[in-house]
Amino acid sequence: MAGVWRCSGVRWGAGGARLGWGEGRESALGFGRGIAFRVVGPRRCVGARGNPCPVAAPVSGRSTQARCGECARLDRAHSVAADTYLDDPRTYRVYLAWFGSGMVKVGITAEERGSARLLEQGAVAFGWLGRGPLMAARRCEELLRAALGVPDRIAYAEKRAVRAALPGMAERAAEVAELHARAVALPGWPESLERLDGEVVDHAEAFGLARLVPASGVVVELVDGGVVGGRVVAAAGPDLHLEVAGAGIVVLDTRLMTGWGLTAVGAGLGSEGGEGSEGGEGSGAGLGVTVPVREVPRPGGVQDQLF
Repeated sequence: MAGVWRCSGVRWGAGGARLGWGEGRESALGFGRGIAFRVVGPRRCVGARGNPCPVAAPVSGRSTQARCGECARLDRAHSVAADTYLDDPRTYRVYLAWFGSGMVKVGITAEERGSARLLEQGAVAFGWLGRGPLMAARRCEELLRAALGVPDRIAYAEKRAVRAALPGMAERAAEVAELHARAVALPGWPESLERLDGEVVDHAEAFGLARLVPASGVVVELVDGGVVGGRVVAAAGPDLHLEVAGAGIVVLDTRLMTGWGLTAVGAGLGSEGGEGSEGGEGSGAGLGVTVPVREVPRPGGVQDQLF
């Protein structure tokens, strides 16, 4: 269908966050810029491992993966996260990722990816712990989870809830550094895993969190014919924090955008300089949001009606 774009989600790199589209096109997500689109359904499975879904199966609007059951199983084949690709020859790194006070997780990522995995997860701060073969990194991850009592997953809802009320950079770094010191001092580290210095990297500036205010709502799902329009004020992991006219800050998990057709509305859709390219500062902010939104209660107050 002419004028319909297919989103592949947020991509993080040295230049910050960008929305990915079909055929390798991208749009920069500069803070202060507008984004606006109308949803065209139905939502279809995005396939697996670079292959389209053979039956273009319909998928739920509330799913963040946009895959049917069969493609989801195929996507997890040879997956490091699912421990089905144990002979991966690459070097891996073990990390501590910080999302808020008392919210630290341990994880692993391929060394060649650098800090991309931490940006994708929305880690506000992180520190490297060790590097080595995949299975050694896995054993270290399990050791740290048991000994330090830190999880390997933190729900996005928990991350979003604290982003606008984070402690300062020094306090963030101190919490990561304290856990790092405890971690590297533990006995039982795999011999093939090299311990790394505990330099803490902070992503608050890259995410635009310095002046972020609490969200009024979170998009629950996209629906055929629905509109999303707002001004991007922050981006962390897959989440866009949008300033929406008359509604305050609404969070959109861009994983909900995959599998839908999207068309430009006024401004804000498409690759830079091409058809449907983004509008300037403020574009899209007055269009509002007509898809289902879950209200976020205000601490100590009564939540006003959003839509």
